Amino acid sequence: MRDLRIVFMGTPDFAVAILKKLVENNLHIVGVITATDKPAGRGRKIHESAVKKYAKSQNLTILQPKNLKNEDFQKELKALNANLQIVVAFRMLPKGVWQMPTYGTFNLHASLLPQYRGAAPIHWAIINGETKTGVTTFFIDEKIDTGEIILQKETEISAIETVGSLHDKLMHLGANLVLETVHLINKGKITTTKQPKLEEKAAPKLYPENCKIDWSESIDTIYNKIRGLNPFPAAWTHIYNNEEEITAKIYAITKEKEHHHFKIGKIIASKKELKVAVANGFIVIDEIKLSGKKKMDAKSLLNGYTFSEHSRML
Repeated sequence: MRDLRIVFMGTPDFAVAILKKLVENNLHIVGVITATDKPAGRGRKIHESAVKKYAKSQNLTILQPKNLKNEDFQKELKALNANLQIVVAFRMLPKGVWQMPTYGTFNLHASLLPQYRGAAPIHWAIINGETKTGVTTFFIDEKIDTGEIILQKETEISAIETVGSLHDKLMHLGANLVLETVHLINKGKITTTKQPKLEEKAAPKLYPENCKIDWSESIDTIYNKIRGLNPFPAAWTHIYNNEEEITAKIYAITKEKEHHHFKIGKIIASKKELKVAVANGFIVIDEIKLSGKKKMDAKSLLNGYTFSEHSRML
């Protein structure tokens, strides 16, 4: 067995679950690298990353470099004398950093590589209507998410899965896979495979432009997009109502497939139900947030907000 000295790199909650799994299994974490503190929220209070908060609670050594190529940072990193680095939801590492430890640097990615390389693999798997996804550990190389695969685990994506529920499922699956990968490295029993050459599906960063709902698309495409962005960052739309145009974020929905003669985007509202006409059916909205208002269920919105006969979503 090797005497592993591990540096962990990560920032959001997803990464915390993996770091916590390592700590709870008594692995020797000699340092944690995470994002710098940033002002956030209306009060612009300084915000610490989720990984930093957890690392502080465990009295772990924390480094927060602005620039990973900085010589002083790399000297500090080298001084930790780590022989393995683990990266989860962090940023691209310079060669001088990922080549530093004896046993290499491996990454956990929330997809079945080579599919869904990129920044938002969990979202895009649902948006594209996939029925399965998974997690992959791989050794880092010069490019993004292209290194040799160590281990993979699959899981199903249900027809009602949201990015929130799938995020948590993959987080726990990933924590177990990272632990399994570390045990193989510890025993010197690692074998890797090159990523297969397939027609790849990408997972680009999410921007307001690619989160807007196009109501002219098919009912399944719209349904998958909304659940693939629920609860974060949320699919959005313009609403035209009473000669006013406002924006809204759409969260929980269901779909009803049936023939109708309504125009695409028409809002059909009753005291209890809010739905939008789309090709071959309706998107029934269960949760919505109008601009300037709190997120609420549709029934609560309909108690105090009236949609005109000519209202529509654009």
